[in-house]
Amino acid sequence: MDNILINDIDDVARTLVVGTLAYAGLVILLRTSGKRTLSKMNAFDLIVTVALGSILATILLSKDVALAEGMTAFGLLIALQFVVTWSSVRFGWVRRLVTGEPTLLLHAGSMLPQAMRRSRVTEDEVRAAVREAGLQTLARVEAVVLETDGTMSVVKGSAEEDDASALAQVRGHPPG
Repeated sequence: MDNILINDIDDVARTLVVGTLAYAGLVILLRTSGKRTLSKMNAFDLIVTVALGSILATILLSKDVALAEGMTAFGLLIALQFVVTWSSVRFGWVRRLVTGEPTLLLHAGSMLPQAMRRSRVTEDEVRAAVREAGLQTLARVEAVVLETDGTMSVVKGSAEEDDASALAQVRGHPPG
């Protein structure tokens, strides 16, 4: 008769040993790969994180995957992420391909409905971001930007009309 709690004590022991070693190995790999590996997540980072979790679960639960194979998979994913992030810092086209571009949702106190629709953001969400920034009126807002990680940045109106350097490279912001 099968025990509903434990199929085989050896399987439990394997899970404990392999899980501890895999976890320690993943922590070491993540620490040596740099802070960028653990930064705020854009779509690319989310994919890597989910894949790392999937590998960890497979190592823990599958007798068919040796610890060395799992650590190789961890190393490969982290190395690929390093190469992509290294390339995205050096080449604008890689950065745009991997992370996208920030999008202007509100400019000079006025909502930009087309950009909001394209980004699937509601006016209520933009207003909430403005309130979170401590502002009471849209008229005091120079811009609300949907960042590549999904957060919204609120840029308060500037005393200097021409000072919009934080908005350079934001899709939808008028140049100059």
